[in-house]
Amino acid sequence: MTTVSDSPPPIDLKVSVWQHIKNAIAGTEADYTSIPMKRAIFLLAVPMILELVMESTFAVVDIYFVSKLGASAVATVGLTETYLFLLYSIAMGLAMAVTAIIARRIGEKNKESAGTSAVQSIILAVLASVPFSIAGIFFAKDMLGLMGADQWAIETGYRYTQWMLGGNMVIMLLFVINAIFRGAGDAAIAMRVLWISNGINIILCPVLISGFGPIPAMGIEGAAIATNIGRGTGVMIQLWFLFRGQKRIQIKLSELYWDAVSMLGILKTSLGGIGQMIVAMTSWIFLMRILAEVGSEAVAGATIAIRVMMFTMMPAWGLSNAAATLVGQNLGARNPVRAETAVWKTGTYNMIYLVIVSVVYFTFNESLMRIFTDDSRVIAIGAEWLRILSFSYFVYGWWMVSTAAFNGAGDTKTPTYINLVFFWLIQIPLSWYLAISLGWEQTGVFWAVFFSETSVGLFTLWLFSRGKWKTVKV
Repeated sequence: MTTVSDSPPPIDLKVSVWQHIKNAIAGTEADYTSIPMKRAIFLLAVPMILELVMESTFAVVDIYFVSKLGASAVATVGLTETYLFLLYSIAMGLAMAVTAIIARRIGEKNKESAGTSAVQSIILAVLASVPFSIAGIFFAKDMLGLMGADQWAIETGYRYTQWMLGGNMVIMLLFVINAIFRGAGDAAIAMRVLWISNGINIILCPVLISGFGPIPAMGIEGAAIATNIGRGTGVMIQLWFLFRGQKRIQIKLSELYWDAVSMLGILKTSLGGIGQMIVAMTSWIFLMRILAEVGSEAVAGATIAIRVMMFTMMPAWGLSNAAATLVGQNLGARNPVRAETAVWKTGTYNMIYLVIVSVVYFTFNESLMRIFTDDSRVIAIGAEWLRILSFSYFVYGWWMVSTAAFNGAGDTKTPTYINLVFFWLIQIPLSWYLAISLGWEQTGVFWAVFFSETSVGLFTLWLFSRGKWKTVKV
């Protein structure tokens, strides 16, 4: 499906590809509701991909150094992340709503309303972080024990949990403020913030874990401290950019007030996003609990495999985020045909990329796992998951983009209902049945994930093609 604005070539051949990449990284004032579609996708996707690649690079570096402390340390990180996934579900759900609303206001050329919405979303992020901080600081050992952690994790690793959950406000703000920038089309700023933030993480992580000069070795606790310092620095930079004023959005001192109407609108739209992420993330908690029944090696293998997957999937998530921004802004400009075109084009690019990733997973799964551990059991478990998921990645790419389209349009409820059926009613029971009842152990979990996520991808794409998302108001 094409429009008149799609007919020009996406890149001027008189300008080098490198120059276009530099423009994308530096940020432009291009109007994403009118420039050629392929160019719009390129300008948004490049910084979004680079942003997420850095985020996943830190995750890989983090688990690399933590893995040197043993399987129990890796399992501690994995079990702590099951609780962080609940936090992420709220942060990402709120971020979905913020991106949709900011993009719609920018598409309508209403920057003042965009600034007001940005302030209210930041207030909501701060309020949402408080319960997690209290739980993490005072109940870290109990929370790990509830997830089936071993003795080392409860007696030593709990400090990691305390730091990660206790300092969760920086995670929440990092998600939400970058969503503001993405919705406005300032993807280059979001990219630079995460590069700086995670660059600090990567430097401090090995230093604080193993010690360096006068700095004592802090073990697994050091990894969490490094993360909080890096992300806290990122939040300060974000706020500086917001108040300084950028190409598309700026918060003015006159906008620093509680706006109940605007906040209610954000909260209403975010409930669907939070719901869909809670469904997806809690399903992961149940899967980790099932794997904990199998043993620490199963949890460790799955945790490392997930980090590898996060790293390789970042370009696909970057393309999906670009689609969400394009959908929101073009619906705001009352051009639903162009919004749909953006989704089909980014979906095609996603599929091609993830087919390549699938080949790598199928061929080099054990080699990828050996980068992080020499435990043969952990290697075998993680390699098995990568190999099984390689069969469905091309479908997963379409699921990512079509879900982003719903969220970018402000229809966050539909993906929630879809996730509820495919993750809670299919994935969890099937995982338990195959892993525990039939005795397939971790293999049963992996095949259940393959079946449920392939099915949800095909169904979501079909539902998107029906087009009801075009009529959503935010």
